[in-house]
Amino acid sequence: MKCPYCQSEEDKVVDSRSSRNGKAIRRRRECLGCARRYTTYEYVETTPIIIVKSDGRREPYDRVKILEGLKMACTKRPISAEDIEQMADNVENQLQTLAEGEISAKQIGELAMRQLYQVDEVAYIRFASVYRKFKEVKEFLAEIKALQKSYS
Repeated sequence: MKCPYCQSEEDKVVDSRSSRNGKAIRRRRECLGCARRYTTYEYVETTPIIIVKSDGRREPYDRVKILEGLKMACTKRPISAEDIEQMADNVENQLQTLAEGEISAKQIGELAMRQLYQVDEVAYIRFASVYRKFKEVKEFLAEIKALQKSYS
């Protein structure tokens, strides 16, 4: 590991602990060259997930896209940043168990909607309206009626 300050490759680990719900190891290191400290993270290397878009294009999975969609749906709702991160983690965990290299964008959208459905109905409807490309009010009403039926 190169020191980000002096580029020396000699360091020692000062502290090591589990991080990000056990998905990473956080290590505090001290450079033996300049004596400055810095933090590194270790993650399990997984096979990359390829997303198959509705038009057939393929692109690598990007967590940022899921997070941005969830954040947009949760704007001005009583949902913490930690809750949004947790929803993204849940989607990612499910992707790792489902995916064998490729997964459709539709499946990812459904996983995200399932997370929102459990947390906030308004955020769920917002996400569904964009994801399912609602064009008319009756589509919103149909989704709201389906949501109400699930509570009956």
